[in-house]
Formats: sequence, C-alpha cells, structure tokens
Amino acid sequence: MIAVVGIAIVLSGGAPAKPVRVDFAQLPAVQTGPPPWNNGVGELQGDLAILHLDPLAQEALAFHVHDHLLVYADGKRAAVPQGIGISSFITELHTHASDGVLHVESARSRPYTLGQFFGEWAVTLSARCLGSYCGQLHWWVNGRARSGNPALLNLVKPAHQEIVLAAGKPPAKIPTSYHFSAGE
Repeated sequence: MIAVVGIAIVLSGGAPAKPVRVDFAQLPAVQTGPPPWNNGVGELQGDLAILHLDPLAQEALAFHVHDHLLVYADGKRAAVPQGIGISSFITELHTHASDGVLHVESARSRPYTLGQFFGEWAVTLSARCLGSYCGQLHWWVNGRARSGNPALLNLVKPAHQEIVLAAGKPPAKIPTSYHFSAGE
C-alpha cells in the first residue's frame, strides 16, 4: 500500500496538492468600491505568487473544467467580467466572456479554489465578505445552501457547478444549474 501511494506521488510530480487559502490582505490592489468591479488584470502579474497560479503562454487543456458563477450585492446582480485571469498571458483560472462561466484549464489536475479566482479578480471573498460588503453573506452550490467560507470551494470537483454568492439581500430565486454550451 505504501509503495502504491509513493508511486502515485512520484507520477503526479510530487506531494498531493492542497487547496490554496488566499490571504486577501496580501493583495496590493483589492477593489474596495461597490460593483461593477473591473477584471483585476492591472495587478495580476504581481499577485500570481500569492495566488499560486502560473502565467501561461496559452491555455493548457490537459485538465479542463467549467463552473458558472452568479454574484449579487444588496439584491442586485453584479457582473462577472470577461478577461479575469487574462493579460499578456493566461492563468489556469479565467473568464473569456461576461457570462459567468469560469474556465479551469491546466496542464495538470490539482485543486483550484473560488478564492484564487476572486484573488485574480481583486475582489475580497471570505466567510463574511464579498468585496466591500461584509456581514451577511449567503452562498449556494447547485441550489443547495452552504455555510463556511466560499473562498475554499473546490472549482474542480464536481465540474459544472452552479455557484451563487449574495452579500446582503439574496435573489428571489436561486438557480440549481446552468446550461453550458456544447464542449464546456
């Protein structure tokens, strides 16, 4: 049994990866105003080490997963902008369009968290705060209410999660799924 675990670790390139817990206080330019928030690429290069993400020359599609994100602040939907995680390079977590589809595209399977994505976006996410809205934070995955810190949510397993975050007043209806385009 120990030999099998050792072989698995060697084949995967080292010790099993742990999910990244982002310390938003270390990010130099977190957006502090109300939405709409820009895509955060102005400081992205300097934030990569803190976020444990890589600047890639192109998408790495060996590992390819999509999730969908809806964000609400005081009962109003806030846009998830296009181009999060895309500058003169692209990271493993990014958006292509402003449809809320989060792309996890990596050369290897490892845990990626919603906190890493929000770190790229330069918008604080914790158990109590969404951007500058702190206090009552609600969140759901596939229509099911969750508790704890949404920043720790694994974006990899399962794929095609419908993630809803609401600071303050939640939306009247919480979606349970998203209709992904063919190939997503």
